[in-house]
Amino acid sequence: MDEKHEECGVFGVYSHENRNVAYTVYYGLYALQHRGQESAGIAVAYADKIAYYKGMGLVPEVFANGALDELPEGDIAIGHVRYSTTGASQLLNAQPVVFSGKCGKLAVAHNGNITNTKQLRNELIADNAVFQTSIDSEVIAVLINSLSDGDVIKGVKRACAKLQGSYALTIMTTNKLIAVRDPYGIRPLCIGTKDGDVIIASETCALDAVGANFIRDVKRGEIVVADSEGIHSYMMDGVSKSGNMCIFEYVYFARHDSVLDGYSVYEARKLAGKLLAKNFPVEADLVSGVPDSGNVAARGYAEESGIPFVEALAKNRYVGRTFIQPDQRQRESSLSVKMNALRGNVRGKRVILIDDSIVRGTTMRKIIKMLREAGATEVHIRICSPVIKHPCHLGIDIQTYSQLIGAYKNEDEICESLGADSVRYLTVNQLLSTCEGAHTGFCLGCFNGKYPYPIGGCEADKLKSD
Repeated sequence: MDEKHEECGVFGVYSHENRNVAYTVYYGLYALQHRGQESAGIAVAYADKIAYYKGMGLVPEVFANGALDELPEGDIAIGHVRYSTTGASQLLNAQPVVFSGKCGKLAVAHNGNITNTKQLRNELIADNAVFQTSIDSEVIAVLINSLSDGDVIKGVKRACAKLQGSYALTIMTTNKLIAVRDPYGIRPLCIGTKDGDVIIASETCALDAVGANFIRDVKRGEIVVADSEGIHSYMMDGVSKSGNMCIFEYVYFARHDSVLDGYSVYEARKLAGKLLAKNFPVEADLVSGVPDSGNVAARGYAEESGIPFVEALAKNRYVGRTFIQPDQRQRESSLSVKMNALRGNVRGKRVILIDDSIVRGTTMRKIIKMLREAGATEVHIRICSPVIKHPCHLGIDIQTYSQLIGAYKNEDEICESLGADSVRYLTVNQLLSTCEGAHTGFCLGCFNGKYPYPIGGCEADKLKSD
């Protein structure tokens, strides 16, 4: 299929009282479900111990049948939802990673992708470290422990100096909750409070879900520690001046009701739709979005163009990104299970369809065919981002050039390949203008090949000369 997958979402709570903190984390993870649908886990600190439960599937599936009730009361807890970009999709690789060592018991939940994992792992193995999983998050945990000298904050600082790539971390000891954001701020992380509790979350929508008040975003290169003495902040060396948040957080990954680095995801997406209407107008009868990420932009396009917004596609809300496709025949029909054309709305109509991006083109090609079979006379595609021309090794599951239709084709060639009447994308500058309200710069590597970190050590097929 033609979907982008972000690695995961993280959530943590520090409470000044012993209570069912696992429930707070559960609802926070529920709000972050869009960031990872393969596995989920919660770890709880209690009585100088850490208990945890992890499983494959969606949050309510993992913690069904009393699993949540079996977690003990405690004062600190962290949680994680995962889609794998590093490490296979299996229970062994589910997070949080729970570890015992020099700095006592430790649990780590990680959003992002460490690009020098192989090198660090080999160095740690040479120093007699033993690994139980294949994920970079365990490398982070082992590295913190090995460099800690019994002081977890010292271990975190020293480990971060060695990490390359993207990371937004929630780390828990038996008496501390720690939040860490990489020096470029590639993945989002924010802080909130509720009734004296400190909450850490990947997005503000998770703070809203548990009734917490947003305090601020974790700064790029910042280590935030919540303990019995309050909230403390430490800064890493070599922090990026402008920041390099992944711009796809605004385009696709984040929930549209979240605010990232001071700017509304909803406003960014609506403005993207308006810019598409201003710069790439076309005569049509209706505007629609590919649900769900294209809907806000489609409303912006409709508002700017005066062409009515009408739903052209119905989405099955109960089919997630991990929808099982056992064989080729079922893979071919899976889109019809996920999405269906609304025949009465599109029959005899010229349709403008808005989507966030195109990766392989497989899904868009099938959607266009679906709309034509439902009676649409024209299908015009408008995309809220530039052409994706390069892989990403910083947390998006686009690892090779061969996955990208835009690596080999221009807009006209993409249009012909998809079977659309027209295809137009926002330019890089136009996309950047939709996010001008954000307090950060952006990583645009998948569009222009320029990344915050060198990716020479990452595996990627070569761009074909033809």
